[in-house]
Amino acid sequence: MIGYLALERLLRRDRLIVAVGTAGVVALAWAYLASGAGMDTEMMADMPDMAPMPWTPVYAVLLFVMWWVMMIAMMVPSAAPAVLLYAAVKRKDNASGAATEAWVFLVGYLLTWAGFSLVAVLAQWALERLGLLSMAMASTSSVLGGVILLAAGLYQFTPLKRACLRYCQSPLLFLSSHWRPGPAGAFGMGLRHGSYCVGCCWFLMALLFVSGVMNLVWIIGIALYVACEKLLPLGRWLSHATGVALILLGALVLVRGM
Repeated sequence: MIGYLALERLLRRDRLIVAVGTAGVVALAWAYLASGAGMDTEMMADMPDMAPMPWTPVYAVLLFVMWWVMMIAMMVPSAAPAVLLYAAVKRKDNASGAATEAWVFLVGYLLTWAGFSLVAVLAQWALERLGLLSMAMASTSSVLGGVILLAAGLYQFTPLKRACLRYCQSPLLFLSSHWRPGPAGAFGMGLRHGSYCVGCCWFLMALLFVSGVMNLVWIIGIALYVACEKLLPLGRWLSHATGVALILLGALVLVRGM
């Protein structure tokens, strides 16, 4: 009886369970990236100018997993407030299975980024076919690099960026505007929240084609920036400042490449 009561108390700590589980998922994702994500990173570093690996079904799946795990590592920390707030609201309503539905919410969120990862793999395939990516999965063209930087900077000022960032910055606004009951509702809300995050950050992820898709310094830098943009009070001003910096950097790269 005592053991049952202890277990029941533990299961009621929905936010703690979700927080610890989410942190574990993120830690595993970063560990996978740090290990090289199944890629021969030493060869990529030693011979960056070599032609990319030949595409096979296995290689394509490996790249998809790499991109998806990368998105999990980079985006889940900034999405955690929305997931935890969802669990708290469910518990306040005395709903059973609050932690389970919070995980369903997170699964929906991650599936949206799986869709983005598929598009990223297709873009990588196209760029490699055009000879625009090196063995290190970085741009071999100053024009391509400059255009990506310039476009990413301009995107920071678009209405779509502002609308998506608004919901990403305010989990309470998102939940109050898009609340749906039950597990199906949690899954749909996760998909929708993930869609807002993709709309907010997809061009920032495209910057990895400039630096190198597996460049851990850039991956960590973009992840930290995304967290600051979403979680800090001056996130909108930071977004605009970053847009200006990217525009200037893109223009500089294009001019130097001429």
